[in-house]
Amino acid sequence: MKDLLKIVLVLLLPTVLAACITTTEGGFTEEYSPERALNERVELARKYIGDGNWDAAKRNLKLAYEIDPKNAEVYEAFALVYQSTGEYELAEENFESAIRIDPKFSRARNNFAAFLFSQQRYKEAEKQLEIVVKDSLYSGRPRAFVNLGLCREQLFDPQGAEEAFVRALAMDRTNSIALLEMAQLRFDAGDNFNAGKYYTTYRSVVRQQSARGLWLGIRLARQSGDLNDEGSYALALSNLYPDSVEYQAYKRTTTP
Repeated sequence: MKDLLKIVLVLLLPTVLAACITTTEGGFTEEYSPERALNERVELARKYIGDGNWDAAKRNLKLAYEIDPKNAEVYEAFALVYQSTGEYELAEENFESAIRIDPKFSRARNNFAAFLFSQQRYKEAEKQLEIVVKDSLYSGRPRAFVNLGLCREQLFDPQGAEEAFVRALAMDRTNSIALLEMAQLRFDAGDNFNAGKYYTTYRSVVRQQSARGLWLGIRLARQSGDLNDEGSYALALSNLYPDSVEYQAYKRTTTP
């Protein structure tokens, strides 16, 4: 289940623009606007966040803050830094500031939900995601539906989780997380036929199955009496994930 505890964090890393202050062409000098300078600082900070260079990210964000202390993207980026460095109170404060400044900032809400999920605050994460998925123009909407489904699983709401995963798959038919979770939910409900269909599609879109996927494959193969598939999945599970909880669960089922 470890892979379920990491829901999608949307961190875009755009190409960093040149750091010069002015450009000259044909005898004219074009001064950078404060808005452009701010955007470059935030982009640099995001690059440093992606590299794990927290001090450099903070330096650029402080400069961006000095340009515009009410910019939602600055607060969101600060939140990502503080989350990464384990300063959770500061992370939460900055996520809340970003959303308060721009209530329609769906990426920040999705990242805030990911933060809340990591803190096992599933109900609060669900509340944020229910707002995010209503934003029909948000490019990360399919991922947000997946995250919503994962939250609802943790809240023991399988029906609500299925509804979210189905919506995610309607937008992205190859989402491996939604496919595997739907296969698991259908298997848990005793619907082996549809569990198998989702699982087959899941297998077709991943290069290497997760331990969770292989363990589900073993149980589906047992239900259908397919000894070849069961043996193949069991061998892969033992070779790839010998320390996983799924392999331990498998071994318990084979102990006389």
